[in-house]
Amino acid sequence: MSERQLLLEIVDALEEEGLSQGEYQLHQWVNVEALERLIESADADLEVRFSVAEFQILVTQSVVQVVWSPS
Repeated sequence: MSERQLLLEIVDALEEEGLSQGEYQLHQWVNVEALERLIESADADLEVRFSVAEFQILVTQSVVQVVWSPS
């Protein structure tokens, strides 16, 4: 997964939960380049979780998803 693809998947996952791009600046929450390097260099079992605003994001080599939102 490229850095740009990972960035778009994170943005899309947040938008699906109702958080528009205008409500946050992703670079203030996570370094997407570093995240992509970590995910690509680790084995398939690695899970990285981080928060953007009130949303918790899960990233693996195969999935980006919101695992918690303030619904």
